[in-house]
Amino acid sequence: METIYQDIPRFYTALAEWGACVIYICLIKKRFNNKITVALSTLFLVAQIALLVPTGDLPTVWWIPCMVSAAFLMYLFIYTVGNVHSITAAYLCARAFLIAEFTASFQWQLDCYLNARVDVEHFVFAKIVMLVVIYTAIFVLVAFMEKPLMNPEYLNKITYKEFIAVIAIVAVAFTFSNLSFIWKNTPFSSGFRSDIFNIRTLFDLAGMTILYAYQSRVCELMAESEIVTMDSMLKSQYNQYRNYQESIDLINMKYHDLKHQIAGLRAETDIDKRTEWLDAMEDDIRGFESVTNTGNKVLDTIIAGKIMHGQKYDIKFTCVIDGKLLEFMHVTDICTIFGNAIDNAIENVVMIKDIEKRIIHVTVSAKNKFVLIQFQNYCEVKPNEDKRGIRLFESSKADKRNHGFGLKSIQYTVDKYDGTMKAGMNKDWFELTILIPWSNK
Repeated sequence: METIYQDIPRFYTALAEWGACVIYICLIKKRFNNKITVALSTLFLVAQIALLVPTGDLPTVWWIPCMVSAAFLMYLFIYTVGNVHSITAAYLCARAFLIAEFTASFQWQLDCYLNARVDVEHFVFAKIVMLVVIYTAIFVLVAFMEKPLMNPEYLNKITYKEFIAVIAIVAVAFTFSNLSFIWKNTPFSSGFRSDIFNIRTLFDLAGMTILYAYQSRVCELMAESEIVTMDSMLKSQYNQYRNYQESIDLINMKYHDLKHQIAGLRAETDIDKRTEWLDAMEDDIRGFESVTNTGNKVLDTIIAGKIMHGQKYDIKFTCVIDGKLLEFMHVTDICTIFGNAIDNAIENVVMIKDIEKRIIHVTVSAKNKFVLIQFQNYCEVKPNEDKRGIRLFESSKADKRNHGFGLKSIQYTVDKYDGTMKAGMNKDWFELTILIPWSNK
């Protein structure tokens, strides 16, 4: 049996596999700076060539192990250079492998076609130019088509189910595209060299098309779900704002009446006790007024509502807020950030047995050219980290299906303003820090 490695030069295959990986490296977030990325990419190119070129004379039985080794090296390349999770790297590697197969097959088919009609063996420069042009054209076209689908939100949500589906598509396309090189007596094989080339290229192209259609549809469904869910949440937050506003009006009226009552009660007997009691009431009023006069009516409403809710659980709030810094933000965005962040903090501190430790700090201030928004709460439970790097607490709610969506909603809103969000532990305190550029004001 003839060795299959005599088909496409292994150097061409190695170059195609490396180039396909580079496509996704360019489209995803990288772990290192440009210099280190280029150095590592060069190193993996050398490794890919060193692995495949010496296998050109090996018998057919070594074909599968060599292909598996080449695919694994592609995976290491993407995972090492790209800042993605292992399953995401494996998912992209599978897609890159099929792209490489098609690219190498298509180029070599054209090379053989021209060589059969024109003696181009002596035109080494022409063959190199054709190789570069075809590889570059395919890679650029693939990158252009793949770029809209390389959404970090999507990549970070890739499940084992989706990974297995992609592996199955790649495996089927690869098997049928190379079937004729191993077994010629099957309904999907051919003994003619031109037909073998056609079968291989067409099956690889079909596999790429199916993968693209699959990923496009998944992204569409995810986007639709995100929009519906986000719209529902924004509407809910806005409704909360309206409810809070009504509550604030009632609270202000009540405290206004209490001020007059305090003035009258000072004339009563038991002066010492009553004075002490009245002074405490006045302190509470002043504390409440200072918190709910941030300079932003929307924020006043939200903070006041959360304080009222927290009082049921003996939760203490300390707020240092310059609400005027948030004037550039839409009402629903303010509700989304502060409503969700404070709700998460309340849900966490309410589980603390020591009442004195049920503390929540909220800060809004200017820092250089940014608006700094920070939420801090005492924490006894170490949060978990999801695929997006967002730290989550174990939910105490009955509906755990949408657990973590609050922080995701905050991240979505922060991204709208080109801001950044960081969540993590600082000793015994959980901190959620948001930075939004002032240029949005």
